Amino acid sequence: MGVAVAAESEKRGAPRLRYNSPLVQVILIGFVCFCCPGMFNALNSMGGGGQVSKTASNNANTALYATFAVFGVLGGGIYNLLGPRFTLLFGSSFYVLFAGSYLFYNHHQDAKGDAFNITAGALLGMGAGLLWAGQGAIMMSYPPERLKGRYISIFWSIFNLGAMIGGFLPFGLNYNRPNAQSVNDATYIGFMVIMSFGSLLTLALLTPDRVVRDDGSRVTAIRYSNPFTEGWEILKLFRTPKLLLLAPACVASNFFYTYQFNGFNASLFNVRTRGFNGVFYWGAQMLGATVLGFLLDACHPRRKVRGFVGIAVVAVFGMVTWGGGLAKQLEYSRYDLPPELDFKSGPEYAGPFILFVCYGLLDAMYQTLCYWTMGALTDDALALSRCAGFYKGVQSAGAAVAWQLDAHKVRFLVQLLVNWGLLVLSVPLLMLIM
Repeated sequence: MGVAVAAESEKRGAPRLRYNSPLVQVILIGFVCFCCPGMFNALNSMGGGGQVSKTASNNANTALYATFAVFGVLGGGIYNLLGPRFTLLFGSSFYVLFAGSYLFYNHHQDAKGDAFNITAGALLGMGAGLLWAGQGAIMMSYPPERLKGRYISIFWSIFNLGAMIGGFLPFGLNYNRPNAQSVNDATYIGFMVIMSFGSLLTLALLTPDRVVRDDGSRVTAIRYSNPFTEGWEILKLFRTPKLLLLAPACVASNFFYTYQFNGFNASLFNVRTRGFNGVFYWGAQMLGATVLGFLLDACHPRRKVRGFVGIAVVAVFGMVTWGGGLAKQLEYSRYDLPPELDFKSGPEYAGPFILFVCYGLLDAMYQTLCYWTMGALTDDALALSRCAGFYKGVQSAGAAVAWQLDAHKVRFLVQLLVNWGLLVLSVPLLMLIM
């Protein structure tokens, strides 16, 4: 009886820091994303990738998200075929190339620079599809049911800490260049060094069959599949009712980045201040993911009720945030921009800065809710890798459209209203999934 009580106590206790524990493995994949997509987000959040013209960045991101849409959907199947280490190492390596393409563009702002930037974007889309499919499988299938929201928030906090620290790079390295129109070479080199370390860190991850939860249960081992099986299972995703209901939320979950980074951050602030804003945008994501993650785990014994509470919180905060965004957007347009704000500008800087931070909070809360919803569908690592691939694929297809809207000079107001409309559409559909 004493043994049974001790075992039950261990089940209820805090997760132990063993190398083969789900917690440590989620932390490790968090640091991989800290170094690779985290730095990518810091780079992108400056608007235009830190360049004078947003055209090159828009086209590179369009190419990125177009291939991401394909390899996001296929990524789960590839992960199931090749396993975590090779998939994640291969996928993460292209982040270095993408940052390098901007370094090249700093010196070749011509057809050659454009071609390299777009090619690097397309290759990164392929790599990112593989990386995020593997990340989703690890984050959603490794934790026990009662801790899924907490583990998602831990991952999201580590990942966004990377983007937050990455924001200090353009801010610090361009601090004495208040009138600069593009960031310096050292900024891109710094990003490349950190991304390279993250790519190598994937080799420290264990295969799922070696991961053991604190209650002694094991994570579902990867049953290495075959291309025909994976192809069929991926096709079946597109007739799974709950995933189809999730699709508008998938589209919405990255659509807003184009508007927030180009239409807001790059349009209202100077170069060094964009990096400064990014620090707090991604820092707010850490807070948003933590708060919503713990709420989704602990606010009520029933999972369905917890889901409804999470949806309500995201919906209310989203309506308030986009409402504030609309009020600010009515003050300027793409062809009638106000003087660039600096973080030393005084009171006129405070309002737009707070709004940008709220955008970051909303992003993390929204994506935490989406991942928690998918994680509640099953514990099977194979199935969740495919679900993660579906999520990232549909998400990236939406993002590709969003970057082209900006490339074609669609009004900022229209972009904002589309983003707001996607949020409104996704809320009742998420409620149907619960």
